[in-house]
Amino acid sequence: MRTLTFIVGTGRSGSTALSGILNAHPDVLSLNELLSSVQSRGFPEGPLGGGEFWRLLAEPNATFESMIRSGVPMPEFVYTRRPGRFATGTTGIPALSLMVLPHLTDDPDGLFDELEEQVRHWPVRTAAGHYEALFDLLCVRFGRTAVVERSGYSSDRVPLLRGVFPQARFVHLFRDGPDCALSMSRHTGYRLILLVREILARTGASRPADLTPDQIRSLPPELSALLADRFDPALVLDSDLRSTRFGALWSELVERGVRHLGAVPAALRTTLAYEDLLDAPREELTRLARFIGVEPLPQWLDTGSAQLDGSRRGASLRLPQAELATLREHCAPGTRALSGGAG
Repeated sequence: MRTLTFIVGTGRSGSTALSGILNAHPDVLSLNELLSSVQSRGFPEGPLGGGEFWRLLAEPNATFESMIRSGVPMPEFVYTRRPGRFATGTTGIPALSLMVLPHLTDDPDGLFDELEEQVRHWPVRTAAGHYEALFDLLCVRFGRTAVVERSGYSSDRVPLLRGVFPQARFVHLFRDGPDCALSMSRHTGYRLILLVREILARTGASRPADLTPDQIRSLPPELSALLADRFDPALVLDSDLRSTRFGALWSELVERGVRHLGAVPAALRTTLAYEDLLDAPREELTRLARFIGVEPLPQWLDTGSAQLDGSRRGASLRLPQAELATLREHCAPGTRALSGGAG
């Protein structure tokens, strides 16, 4: 029986490396950043046909396209490093092609065409039914028995995923708060997230798509310019965004994530600390494999252990003492949430 597991968390917690390790297991279908690619629009209510479902997977992600167009792509955008026939400046890069398909194959364009030929002819059913069929199709295609989806910045999607996939398992992946916050502060995606959150806080809008022309005009130019199809990369790269703001973001995400996961039945959830993975890789990978329903194969444990790089561990300790102390204060609520409710 095929299993389905979501690895959720704040991101910047060793999750990309973990996706690579899972992808090396012969029984695991590793879906890298599928949730980030389709986002909430990928889970509409009501029935939809195969063609409609395929469009959800194939339409370019507007935010990611804008980042590429503006010269601030995220390092997770695998397709742009080995480009095929799709490009932001011409066709747009399909959501499924940017990070998901290149993780599975060296021929993402070929796999895209193969999936399109089948999926667009599927019958009318719910989004959940379509995703389950897609997972089954890919498992057969690659000879896998367990599906593991992993996206950064995903802990807030736990309630949505629970509703769509009630039997899914969840792994809460987390990292030391100050180290994670510092990594966020150096990442183009998280810098843009913080700036967009400021836009929403100033205007009271729930999401950028809901902004009115008057709300946009009320913003300072360095924020309103970020809403264009193309913006000056310096607005993201050179903005004065202190590490403490990312510490507060980390705490907020962790606190909500712990609450969301607390509502998941205990048998369907577990936790994984990045530091534990570095300290005891074979033990932690063995526990993870058994949780997701595959065997902890010795050769895979060897390969996975060798792929882990602990060189960035403790990066926050190199900050000036005053800055580190303030960052720890901002991370304290999240740290308390993990110690009290992460089990």
